[in-house]
Amino acid sequence: MPWTTALIPPQAGRRALVTGATSGIGYEAALALAGAGAEVVIAARDAGRAEASARAIRRAHPGAQVGWRLLDTGRLASVRAFADGWRAEGGPIDLLLLNAGIAAVPRREETEDGFERQFATNYLGHFALTGLLLPHMRSGAGAPARVVAVASIAHRSGVVAFHDLQRRRRYGPQATYRQTKLAMLMFALELDRRLRAAGSSARSLAAHPGLAATEIARRGDRAGPLAARIGKGLLGLLGQSAARGALPLLYAATAPEAEGGGYYGPDGPWEIRGDPGPAGIAPHARDPEAGARLWAVSEALTGVAVRP
Repeated sequence: MPWTTALIPPQAGRRALVTGATSGIGYEAALALAGAGAEVVIAARDAGRAEASARAIRRAHPGAQVGWRLLDTGRLASVRAFADGWRAEGGPIDLLLLNAGIAAVPRREETEDGFERQFATNYLGHFALTGLLLPHMRSGAGAPARVVAVASIAHRSGVVAFHDLQRRRRYGPQATYRQTKLAMLMFALELDRRLRAAGSSARSLAAHPGLAATEIARRGDRAGPLAARIGKGLLGLLGQSAARGALPLLYAATAPEAEGGGYYGPDGPWEIRGDPGPAGIAPHARDPEAGARLWAVSEALTGVAVRP
């Protein structure tokens, strides 16, 4: 039987934090988790959009517990401020969904931290956020806590350029995006290895939406209107809706049969669309030596020691 949101186990008593949940698969995941009874926290960089999304979820599911907090994963100061606020009053976390992302930034840009913008927003910010929030991941009785990273089928042709992670020597919008998604998948796999080695009950998984009609290209902020329209049109023609694209993420986050270290995506041809199922992992994403190297470099760049 195809896996749908109707098969999400009851989530009452569980708290889910979803980054980038003001649109696309992040919003759809937050909507479904709230409908299943979870307390949902939307982490987003735009207060107006975050509040609007929270209101829309409450309209869809009256009585849902939905809140929001400001977070820009492209700024380490924002990540640290978010973590400080959570430490003060956030409470335990059962599900951490690392979804926020941008793409289609045509010319190289640097963040205030000196990082290439896509690499900072899609990967480094999430690495730091996870490290700072790991102490709050719930342990003990009940379903184990899960961290779910959103990767992409684009990881297959991605290369983590350790000699030029910030793409100062050679920048390409798509090559840089592919690097960020490969890094996310490598991080998810390495995190699960380290959680198991530490004897933690928490698990790390990854998922991808296939080709889903979302606003990720528009949210690159610098993509022109024509490029954004073409990209959205192609996604709509070849891919699937954001709601369908969110299913692998929800499966990884909630399905009892989803395993730590697993990677999930659409089960159709080339994993472009379809029902949630195991996804293919490129051999270079599985390399534990490369995963450990990326981890060490990420700790050095962010100043966050991630210790499961």
